[in-house]
Amino acid sequence: MFFVLSKTLGIMLLPINFLIGIGVIGAVLLLTRFARLGRRLMVGALLLLAICGFSPLGNVLIATLEQRFPPWDASRGAPDGIIVLGGSIDADLSVAHGTPVVRSAADRVIAAAALARRYPNARLVFTGGSANLISNDAREADYAAELFESLGIARSRLIIERRSRNTVENAEFSKALVDPKPGERWLLVTSAYHMPRSVGLFRKAGFSVEAYPVDWRAGNVMSFATFAIDGLSRTDVATREWIGLVAYHLAGKTDDWLPGPATR
Repeated sequence: MFFVLSKTLGIMLLPINFLIGIGVIGAVLLLTRFARLGRRLMVGALLLLAICGFSPLGNVLIATLEQRFPPWDASRGAPDGIIVLGGSIDADLSVAHGTPVVRSAADRVIAAAALARRYPNARLVFTGGSANLISNDAREADYAAELFESLGIARSRLIIERRSRNTVENAEFSKALVDPKPGERWLLVTSAYHMPRSVGLFRKAGFSVEAYPVDWRAGNVMSFATFAIDGLSRTDVATREWIGLVAYHLAGKTDDWLPGPATR
């Protein structure tokens, strides 16, 4: 049920979808005796879309998440394992074209491959199945090995987890797959904005990980977007994460509202 709600209600609440929906409702109301309300809804939706698209709002929302974890400190020594979360491979397009098709979070795979070359004794795990509400045969993990091979990582070294549909299952299934031992150090490679929720879920699953954030989206936090699509994209991504943080905590899947670095 939680997965279904995240793919229905959660998607509807994203700013672009929500505001377009409000605008459409306003347009329909123009044909009724509530035309005045309809005009207000349309104007309000348009103004809010402009704010989300051109203002620094998206930067502020996403930077707060991205700055939660500092860059990983390599001075502590080599890790025992590296976990890279899915989200960088478009499984449906990969199936359609018969080759790995990489999306905007390609930094996850690139950084994990660089780490794997740097630490040849570390185990390497890719976790990612299908996030589609209606399941099909397309799985990110099925194309991960080919992609890592193209980056110089032997297929035999890669541990594949292909059943997970979301970050909760990434954490639970990865733990069951690798059975981490006390004292082992595992790096978690994912987008910087996604790191707070991911670390919180791995902690709840009993899998202690060290954050290795990549794929930053915000630079100058107070800058205005030149193209509305850029600002809208950042606002949507950030809103999705904030909704996820609240929903997962209320559902008891994380122990903190906004997970941060572990205190030593």
